[in-house]
Amino acid sequence: MLEIKQLTVSFETDRGSFLAVDRVSLRIKKGETVGLAGESGCGKSATALSILRLIPSPPGQIETGHIYFDEMDLLAIDIKKMRQIRGHEISMIFQDPGSALSPLHRIGRQLVEAIMCHRDEKKKDAWLMAENWLKKVGVPGPKEKMFAYPHQLSGGMRQRVMIAMAMMMDPKLIIADEPTTALDVTTQAQIFDLVRQMRQRQTSMLLISHDMGVIREMCDQAAIMYASKIVERGKTDDLFSNPAHPYTRALIKAIPRLSTRPGRLNAIPGRVPSPFDYPPGCHFHDRCPHALKKCKTIAPPFFDLGNDHEAACFLLETA
Repeated sequence: MLEIKQLTVSFETDRGSFLAVDRVSLRIKKGETVGLAGESGCGKSATALSILRLIPSPPGQIETGHIYFDEMDLLAIDIKKMRQIRGHEISMIFQDPGSALSPLHRIGRQLVEAIMCHRDEKKKDAWLMAENWLKKVGVPGPKEKMFAYPHQLSGGMRQRVMIAMAMMMDPKLIIADEPTTALDVTTQAQIFDLVRQMRQRQTSMLLISHDMGVIREMCDQAAIMYASKIVERGKTDDLFSNPAHPYTRALIKAIPRLSTRPGRLNAIPGRVPSPFDYPPGCHFHDRCPHALKKCKTIAPPFFDLGNDHEAACFLLETA
């Protein structure tokens, strides 16, 4: 369905240029949900935006790589064809629905416009279709909400509108960029019920989150990203039961548990390096308790652990 090969994305700023995504490769099969996890600022959203070629340019630039969707390189096609794919074959649920929805237009108008961009529908039929999708995603009073502006809806309701917009074209792939950020736990549970419904439709999904519990619950495959690079990837069950990279182990260990005593949460020592000053070698070596001498100067390759599980760590070289 989708294959990202050696994707590199850079940004030019007043302080100079930096790599937000460094030679990232990822694959998503039909009907599969793949999770992309890591701390804030590691390059998850930049990877997602690159798929739809939404990296703002300037200052951003896709330097190298290929993104194949149904055997078509999305980085090579013209912008007209790309616009036909956006929202139709590939949809995106943005991290902040408040900024993704236009504050100047009513919800109904925005949904209808999305439908009429990709389908030859009469406005009346498109309106009924949009209203029906608001009902499907659990928006109360969908007829009234069609006339509401985004600021008149709660964060959970705006996120439901974004999910309706993403699903109503029956896309082959949905990119969900931290779809439950800033939502309360009850609303989060409702949103993930909707995500499960997408899976039943055999829709492929890239689910981006910094919440490892969400990744374990929702995804078939998972990839762990740190400081612009993917450091481990594999089937979710394998990755959680047998994490190979020290960073992955640290993330899993940091998940709060009911048995954890107050004040005893595990934290990863140190801090994420600045993108302007990534350390040489393995980007995690200065926070890793098991770092070898060569980790400080040489970037580790991926080591195959079997069962489509691999990690980039020199500790696996002789394991």
